[in-house]
Amino acid sequence: MSVANISLSKWHKVAGIGLVCGLALAGCDRSDKEDTTEQAELTEQETVDAENSVAPAISCDDPMVQDRLKSALKNTLNQQAQSLAANYANDAEISLANGVVSEKINGVVIDVQNAAILQQANENGMTTCQASVSMTLPSEDLYQASQVQAANNQPSLQSRLAQDNIRINNNMLVDDAFTYIVGTQGGQVRTRIAGQPALITVVADVMAGSVFKTAMDEQRAQRAAERRATQNNDTTQTAPIRQPRTVTPVEPIRPTEPTPPPTINKPAESQSSSTANTQATAAEPSKPATPKAVPKDETIDMVIIEDNSATY
Repeated sequence: MSVANISLSKWHKVAGIGLVCGLALAGCDRSDKEDTTEQAELTEQETVDAENSVAPAISCDDPMVQDRLKSALKNTLNQQAQSLAANYANDAEISLANGVVSEKINGVVIDVQNAAILQQANENGMTTCQASVSMTLPSEDLYQASQVQAANNQPSLQSRLAQDNIRINNNMLVDDAFTYIVGTQGGQVRTRIAGQPALITVVADVMAGSVFKTAMDEQRAQRAAERRATQNNDTTQTAPIRQPRTVTPVEPIRPTEPTPPPTINKPAESQSSSTANTQATAAEPSKPATPKAVPKDETIDMVIIEDNSATY
């Protein structure tokens, strides 16, 4: 082989190596550009998905929201009433029956009306709502709670409600500006009470006071029964035991016969006639007796005349 052919062969090899490297570099550059484009498309898609994943706003008057709010109100009310009732019982050194507070809370009727948006949904999809929330309590619980407040020199229920802008209609307590927050989390509707509403605090105090008053009355009645039982036992022990004795039956007494009425005897006709004559004689005036004749013998110095009618 000539020198020219050897040189040409080396050049072809170098050229082939350069071509391969060029093609490789071109392929690498093209791959990098394709990867960058795909990454940009994925980032844009994730951004769109993230924007689309924002929870949609939930209506304040949605029935599911209403149910969630009532459940939250009931649970919060039960927790606060349990705590207040326990404080009352500890101060008075008495015990409360298990479940008595929960039974009282179950008797409270909760209703939500006139729900409206107070603040539009934020970036998390949480909407602030406002509604008129009412809680209807048994009349007995209101009466017992008022007695506890009066005994402890606490403000009356009416004054507390007026201070907290809560209306009272018979045994219904109403907060016309009750605030709560609704939204979704994990695909589930969530409802949260905003702040510490005065309505829950007042109703919890009323129910706790009623439970406390009932427990106090039961304790007084139990102590009174124990005292009576103790007194009866003492009387039984000190009193002498009497032995039974045989009683002889008594012959029944015969009924008394009625006394006959007295008999009125009529006077005889002769007696009547005699009585009539006597009365007639008494009625007639007595006639003067005829004076006796005086003898006319002059030799007689004195004459004594006996007069039966004269008085001596």
